[in-house]
Amino acid sequence: MTGLPEAGFVGLSAALVAVGLFGILTRRNFVLLLIAIEIAMNAAILNFVYFAAFAPTPGEGLAGQAAAVVLVGFAATEVAVGLAIVLALNRAKGTINVAEATELRL
Repeated sequence: MTGLPEAGFVGLSAALVAVGLFGILTRRNFVLLLIAIEIAMNAAILNFVYFAAFAPTPGEGLAGQAAAVVLVGFAATEVAVGLAIVLALNRAKGTINVAEATELRL
């Protein structure tokens, strides 16, 4: 065991997922929606890194850390694509409101 408080990390992760889900369901601004998705993804990354510490042998914990690194790369890609969509939406419609993005073609 590592001596890390399990309930604290799992509780923090659950709180991050709850905040992210609340933001995803209630936000109309596209940038705030991206931030809420990032918060929920950070909860998954926190779980991967924390539970990698409980691997039975030292080398097995690297799989969780590798998954966390892949998720960080995926999150960066998601933000880059999302911000490109925000810029295109702002140029075409003059707003970044999610409700205004009803067409695929701008």
